[in-house]
Amino acid sequence: MKYITQFLLFGLFVLMNACQSSEETVKDTIPQITTEDIAKYLEPLASNEFQGRKPFTEGETKTINYLEEQFKALGLQPGNGDSYFQEVPLVEITGISSETMSIKGEGNEISLKIKDDFVAYTERETENIGLENSELVFCGFGIVAPEYGWNDYEGIDMTGKTAVVLVNDPGFGSEDSTFFKGNTMTYYGRWTYKYEEAARQGAAGVMIVHETRAAGYPWAVVSNSWTGAKLHLTTADKGASKCAIQGWITLESAAKLFSTAGIDNYTGKAATPGFKPIPLGMTASVSVENTLRYDASKNVVATIPGKSKKDEVILYSAHWDHLGIGTPADGDSIYNGALDNASGTACMLAIAQNIQAAGIQPERTILFNLVTAEEQGLLGSAYYAANPLFPVEKTVANLNMDMMQAIGEMNDLTVVGYGQSELEDLAEAIAKKQGRYIMPNQTPNEGLFFRSDHFSFAKVGIPAFYAKGLNDHREKGKAFAEAEMRKFRTSSYHRPSDEYNPEIMDLGGMVQDAQLFMELGLQLATEPIYPKWKEGSEFKAIREESIQ
Repeated sequence: MKYITQFLLFGLFVLMNACQSSEETVKDTIPQITTEDIAKYLEPLASNEFQGRKPFTEGETKTINYLEEQFKALGLQPGNGDSYFQEVPLVEITGISSETMSIKGEGNEISLKIKDDFVAYTERETENIGLENSELVFCGFGIVAPEYGWNDYEGIDMTGKTAVVLVNDPGFGSEDSTFFKGNTMTYYGRWTYKYEEAARQGAAGVMIVHETRAAGYPWAVVSNSWTGAKLHLTTADKGASKCAIQGWITLESAAKLFSTAGIDNYTGKAATPGFKPIPLGMTASVSVENTLRYDASKNVVATIPGKSKKDEVILYSAHWDHLGIGTPADGDSIYNGALDNASGTACMLAIAQNIQAAGIQPERTILFNLVTAEEQGLLGSAYYAANPLFPVEKTVANLNMDMMQAIGEMNDLTVVGYGQSELEDLAEAIAKKQGRYIMPNQTPNEGLFFRSDHFSFAKVGIPAFYAKGLNDHREKGKAFAEAEMRKFRTSSYHRPSDEYNPEIMDLGGMVQDAQLFMELGLQLATEPIYPKWKEGSEFKAIREESIQ
C-alpha cells in the first residue's frame, strides 16, 4: 500500500508539473498579432468579389470555400468529423408586400406606404398570406413577465387581432435599475421576443413601433433588413406557430395611428404598471406574396485538438455573412460588410494563424466556428446551439467577435453584457497588461447582448463573452470615439459604405482586441478554469442544470 501511495503521489506530481509546464510554455510563447495578419484576411472578405457574403448566393459559395481553404492552409483539423462544414437547413422566403397597409376605422382611413412607413413579412412557409380587416390592439411593450408582475396582454383574446407594440421595454428612459433593468434592455425588449410572445398569445399579426433611440438603429436599418429575401430555420410545422404577419411601423406612422384612435401619451401609458391592452377601434389590411426556396447554408468549423482534455472545448465564434447585393445607395449595391463582420472573421483567422505558427498545443480543444445567417436572426449560431458538434456541458466558454472597430488603438475594453460572467474578470487582467481598462457597454438600452451570436450560446448556458475597444480612443479620447461610432451607425451600418479602405482605416484597435481574445482563449484552453455566470444572470440556472 505504501508503494502504491508513493506511486500515485509521484504520478500526481508529474501531472501537475506537466500542466504547469504546459501553462508556462504557452505564456512564454504567446505570439503577437499584427495589422498585416488581420488585413490579409479582411481585404478579400470585404471585397466586391465576395458579393456581400449573403447566404444562398454565389457570395456564400465563394466565402465558405475561401474560409475552408484558409483553415486547411493553417493546418487546422475539420470541426465536423472529416468536414469543415456544418449544414444549416434554411428556407429563404422572398416576400413582396402590398404597396400599402390600409388602416380603417370610424370613418377614418390611413394609408401607410411600404418601406417609407412600414415593413411587413412572414415566417410562415406559404405562398400567399395577409391580414384582412384585422382588429388593431395597442399591447404596450408586448411583454408577459411574471417576475416583474407584468402582462401587456392581460384580459384580451388576441385571436385574429394584430398587436401594436413598442420597441424596447418599460424600463427604458427610467433611472430605476430595479424597474425591469432600467436603461439596460432585457430580452423582453428585443424584437424577436415581441414576435414570439405575440404568437404565443394567438395574434394574427404584430407590428413594432420603431423609435431610433430606443431601438439603437435608424429606420433605414429596418427598411433594408426586413424587406426582400429573408432566411429562417426550417420548422416541422412550416412556421404555422408564428404570427401570419410580422413587421414594423415608423414612429411618425404610429403617431398618426394613435392620434386617430384618440390616444395620447401612449408611451407613458405603456410604461405604467398595471397597463391593460387598448383596442384602437381600427383594422389593418396588408398582404404578402412569397417565393420559397429550401436549401442549406453552412457554418464553417475547424479545431485545434486538445491534449489532456480533448473533450472540453473553447468556442470562438464570428459570423461570416452580411447582406449581399441590395438596394443601391450612391450608385453602390454591394453591401460589403467590412466591419460587419469581415472584421470578426479576419480576427478569428489571425488568431488561428498565430496559435498555429507558435506551435502551441492546448490542453482543451479550441473550436473556431464561423457561423452563417447572423444578419437573418442569429440563425447559424442558433442551429449550432441546438445541434452542437461538441456537448454544450463540455463547452467551457464562448468568445464572440463581431463588428470590430477600425479607428485605431483604444484605452477601453467595452463589455457587452457587463456583469454577466466571470469571463470579464479574466479579460480585465489581460486588458490591464495592454494598458486598457474595462467598462460596461455605454448604450445598454440597445440590447446589444441579444444582437450577436454569443446570445445563442448563452441561451443554452455556455458562458459567453463579447467585448471590444469602443469608447475611448488612445490618442484622441472619448469624444472622438463617440463621434466615429455615431458616424458609422448613421452612414455605414448595414449600408454599402461599410467597405474596406486601408487609407482611412486604422486596425490598431482590432489588433488589440484580437490579441486579447487570443490570450483569453489560450488561458482557458490551457489552465483548469471553469468560468461561471455571475449571480443575477438569467443564464446561471441554465448552465447549472446542463452540467449536473
